[in-house]
Amino acid sequence: MKRFGKILGSILGIGLFSLALWVLHRELRAYNYHQVVGQLGAINGWRVALGVALTGLSYFILTGYDTLAFRYIGHPLEYRKVATASFIGYAFAYNIGLSNLAGGSIRYRLYSAWGLSAVEIAQVIVFCGLSLWLGFCLVGGLIFLGTPLTLPSQLPLPFADTRPFGAILLALVAAGLALTLLRPRPIRVRDWVFTLPSPRLYLAELAISSIDWLVAGTVFFALLPASAQIHFTWFMGIFMLAHLVGAASNIPAGLGVFEMVIIPALSSYVPGAQVVGVVVVYRIIYYILPLITAAGLLGIHEVSQRREGVRKIARFFGQWVPEIVPQVMAFTTFVGGAMLLFSGATPTVPVRLEWLKDFLPLPVIEISHFLGSLAGMGLLILARGLQRRLDAAWHLTVALLTTGIVVSLLKGLDYEEALALSVMLAALFPSRGAFYRKAAFFSQRFTPGWITAIAVVVGASLWIGFFSYKHLEYSSELWWRFSFSPHSDASRFLRASVGVGILALAIAAYRLIQPAQPEPHPPTAAELDLAGNIVDRFSKTYAKIALLGDKDFMFNDDRSAFLMYGIEGRSWVALGDPVGPREARDELVWQFRELCDRHGGWSVFYHVQVENLHLYLDLGLTMLKLGEEALVPLGAFTMTGGSRKSFRHAVRRMEEAGCRFEWVPREEVPALLPRLRVISDAWLAGKNAREKGFSLGYFDEAYLKRNPIALIHQGDRLLAFANIWAGAGKEELSIDMMRYLPDAPPGVMDYLFIQLMLEGQRQGYGRFNLGMAPLSGLENRALAPFWMRVGSFIFKHGEHFYNFQGLRQYKEKFDPIWEPKYLASPGTIILPRILTNIAALISRGIGGILTK
Repeated sequence: MKRFGKILGSILGIGLFSLALWVLHRELRAYNYHQVVGQLGAINGWRVALGVALTGLSYFILTGYDTLAFRYIGHPLEYRKVATASFIGYAFAYNIGLSNLAGGSIRYRLYSAWGLSAVEIAQVIVFCGLSLWLGFCLVGGLIFLGTPLTLPSQLPLPFADTRPFGAILLALVAAGLALTLLRPRPIRVRDWVFTLPSPRLYLAELAISSIDWLVAGTVFFALLPASAQIHFTWFMGIFMLAHLVGAASNIPAGLGVFEMVIIPALSSYVPGAQVVGVVVVYRIIYYILPLITAAGLLGIHEVSQRREGVRKIARFFGQWVPEIVPQVMAFTTFVGGAMLLFSGATPTVPVRLEWLKDFLPLPVIEISHFLGSLAGMGLLILARGLQRRLDAAWHLTVALLTTGIVVSLLKGLDYEEALALSVMLAALFPSRGAFYRKAAFFSQRFTPGWITAIAVVVGASLWIGFFSYKHLEYSSELWWRFSFSPHSDASRFLRASVGVGILALAIAAYRLIQPAQPEPHPPTAAELDLAGNIVDRFSKTYAKIALLGDKDFMFNDDRSAFLMYGIEGRSWVALGDPVGPREARDELVWQFRELCDRHGGWSVFYHVQVENLHLYLDLGLTMLKLGEEALVPLGAFTMTGGSRKSFRHAVRRMEEAGCRFEWVPREEVPALLPRLRVISDAWLAGKNAREKGFSLGYFDEAYLKRNPIALIHQGDRLLAFANIWAGAGKEELSIDMMRYLPDAPPGVMDYLFIQLMLEGQRQGYGRFNLGMAPLSGLENRALAPFWMRVGSFIFKHGEHFYNFQGLRQYKEKFDPIWEPKYLASPGTIILPRILTNIAALISRGIGGILTK
């Protein structure tokens, strides 16, 4: 249903945009391209200056949302920082749309650097979003009810004017106020808990948001000519209705849809060409200029955070955090593609074309125009690859931007366009390191949102082209007209449009004939053997758990590495880091993320190491420390000295009881399996426990046959066993299952560990992995993340449920080096559900969580 909702939303957006183009075509049928361009220069300079000043005031008022949000969550922060995050967040949100990338991720980046937790940032984002629309409900409700507007007949609504809509909006405002007065307790909706603001804070939200909407409308109103006899109240009704329809379309900045409402309404008072000019200037003032300023502020912030590493200011783009670089580069590349398409759809400046024809032959200009449009279409598509950090997309984007710069100059001396593309190219070069994925570009899935965005730009360029040349009568000769005449621009537009269409269809067809992505399935015998071969070449012992066969595998393209995972609920849990060569890990992690996205699941990585955290941070995941793993350096391990007296005593006591240790190679294990089964069953019965799984081994004959076994004998009797994990290159040694008979002598576990370490030392292994001590090493400080403080509290006071401190102390006596282990997951809000799902995977079902 979620995927269907996204597709339906995209269809609705494209439909509204198509309707908008039709309305604009109808309203502007009496005007041509040159008249519209002429009206841009006719707007008085003092009105533009007033609009800029009012825009600054509007964005200043927007900082009030974040200021109130910090009062709501009870977390003080300097206004300077709040204002910076608010301005940058809204500037990106208004241009890119209502995605988390826009305002949410920018705020997360800035506020997290200033000490806020993920939960607090989420509360700020939700509060600001609700505050924005709260003012809309109040101002819009009063205007729609007091000064009703006749709604455009094109809108599929059940009422003819805005009075019913105004009543609904005011009822929502009243209901919100009543809730704050009558229900001070939080509201719970499933797993979400909402704390209502105080009545005083609610009224402050209403006031700030209402002023914000009025000032934003005044920016547009100030640009209208003085001759327009338009009442401000009536205009605000049109303005707010246009914004509402634009937001409902889910098209970035409501592009086209906003114009669909406001241009026909104002055309009764102001010539249509003049209204279009005002709309263009308004979008530049209220959207483009703040976006450029916000991008600069964001760059300055990132440079200041890394002042010691900055040598040249031109390199600061390449030093942005991995979460932001690909998103910003994707956005600018998409804008560059749209620029080339729109340029190819509009007439060239005659003076420049006259100058060029003295230096360039006609075929160069014709080919440059055609290639410019193709490059624009290519950049729109490559922007998706940049967002997914593809190496090939970076190289192709560099090539197409370079092509765009050259052809912009050759086709019409468009130096402004070439300069903008050059800036994009200069920003892309230093960020090379952020695009490291080696995956094929066409293996990436285009979401409904991306398809909608591309369709909107291509549709808009076609509309602009047909509007620009509507004064020319169509004939078949237009397709074959090649000359320096201004009328030949229409011919170039038609040929380039066909080229763009063919390119888009070719890419879509090629994408459709690509083989389907593999779906999750239990591993086959051949896949287990392949995984076993990779594991045998891998130095870390955690990879051995893959041979249990209870997890799905995801292999890379050349089958040299894999990732193992299990599914419980919406949690897709990868166990450990990818297994295989280091250079294959990046791509496997991304492929897993895309597989999860395709199925609507949460990407979770369980028991990952510090050295690979950057892989998961690139995915936008949040890190949670699970505990620390004990690694005993075998080169320094000794049985001598006062600290090893207990070890010598344990060994002597077991040997006096007639016990001995044996390392059995895996070729001899099958003959022992019946005797090992007896020990395992007796151990489970004695512990009143059942088998676990996922990250813990269980008794499975096929699994045990793949590894050596450590045995403890007492005469001819087998007392205990453990399956041995031996890493490639003798870097690491460990065990998984260790089971013994209920009547085995005390100290059998110590004896087994000591003998394994001594044997590993004799065979030349580097270290012995004692496994993890859960929740150990977590800080319980005031500024530590909430879940880390909870884990530290459980570690210190949860001995009734699990011997957390005892396990740490037991492993500590071997003098290990402690290395942290982490959980990488989407965030803290859904963390309890993710942890429950992981527990269910390990316990082999929800019921297993409640039993041993």
